[in-house]
Amino acid sequence: MRGFVDIHSHVLPGIDDGPRDLDAALEMARAAAEAGTQILVATPHLRSDFPSVVVDEIPERCRSLSAEVDAAGIIGLRIVSGAETSLVWALEASDEKLAAASYGRRGKDILIETPDDVSTVEELLYRIRLRGLRITLAHPERSRVFQRDPDKLARLADQGILLQVNADALLAKPGSQTRRLAEYACREGLAQVIASDGHRAAEWRPVSLLAEGVNALTRLVGAPRAEWMARQAPAAIIGGGELPAAPEINAGSRSVWPFRRR
Repeated sequence: MRGFVDIHSHVLPGIDDGPRDLDAALEMARAAAEAGTQILVATPHLRSDFPSVVVDEIPERCRSLSAEVDAAGIIGLRIVSGAETSLVWALEASDEKLAAASYGRRGKDILIETPDDVSTVEELLYRIRLRGLRITLAHPERSRVFQRDPDKLARLADQGILLQVNADALLAKPGSQTRRLAEYACREGLAQVIASDGHRAAEWRPVSLLAEGVNALTRLVGAPRAEWMARQAPAAIIGGGELPAAPEINAGSRSVWPFRRR
């Protein structure tokens, strides 16, 4: 499978914990393209510990990187503007800043990083939804609270929060809590999207792991559902449209899971 739509990556150089410079960013873009990614969304961190990320500068940085990607002969990869916002940043942002952080600056869909403290996350995410944005929650499988009580995560999904799992979570050590919750979210239909959360071309969170993660997802839920999570659903999110109907999860992949459900 190719033609991935990767809605979560840190490909812009020198502003957060992604590639340190343009050369490293181009290596990362080339790795993504070679692994089968067609659309790569730049989602730098919008939070207090990354002051170099200025929301109004992200689109121009994406255009500049896109020009460099073309000049480097990297074929078939489109860079799209976005951001990974902290919950605190999103709650404090004006409506204009919040729209600027959304996918393609459409003011429709926004990626929010799963906070360390999820005790009041339902209420806080609801406040943002009241401002007219559909939320995709990034890598909730990494939350220890959700790992201990996946019902909390299921309630968010029931409320219309979209969930994005990281490819590397599905490739983690078998039996790890992160992998168990990621697999559970995919098997139970809680998660809509798989993405790379790529930070490098190689070594730390390689953007190319998306292809391997999709292969693991295919074994878990079946090819139609995996393709939906890697292509159709993320494309609808960055386009601000309704998600297409989700294919059924391969019945053979369902199993009794050692988590309590409501």
